[in-house]
Amino acid sequence: MLAYTSGRPPIGRLTPPLRYQQNMDKQFLEATVSIRGVIRRPDDQVLTIRRSSDGGWELPGGRLHRREAVMDCLHREIREETELAVTIRRPVEAVSWQNAAGKDRFAVYYDCATDESGVSLSDEHTESEWTSKAIACERLSEVQATATRRATEPEAIE
Repeated sequence: MLAYTSGRPPIGRLTPPLRYQQNMDKQFLEATVSIRGVIRRPDDQVLTIRRSSDGGWELPGGRLHRREAVMDCLHREIREETELAVTIRRPVEAVSWQNAAGKDRFAVYYDCATDESGVSLSDEHTESEWTSKAIACERLSEVQATATRRATEPEAIE
């Protein structure tokens, strides 16, 4: 609580406490937004797909279009990249970072389920594999591995 010598706040603009001033000086994130899915089958196998561009493994998903609903984006990207139909369960991870080119990125990862096994890849990917959580976490980036671990943990009961 703020204390004033006169018992009333001074007339005019108040200066925020230093901790708020420090936060106000930080730059806001201007990022490309990606939405990705940790897709799991009933046997708890996780889908990983290999990028054509650099051969790295990733989770299916992609960039959010302007004015596109998040769930629509995730369904669209998964359908485009794998031709799978999924049920989106819950968000499991959200993170921002700066890539090697100095561009801001923001991604949200969702736990997704499917009963389908057959994957038909787009030209963006060369290979797909349903794997155990452990193998998926070994081949994915740290952020995607974290999302995978969280998606495969039991949901907390509130």
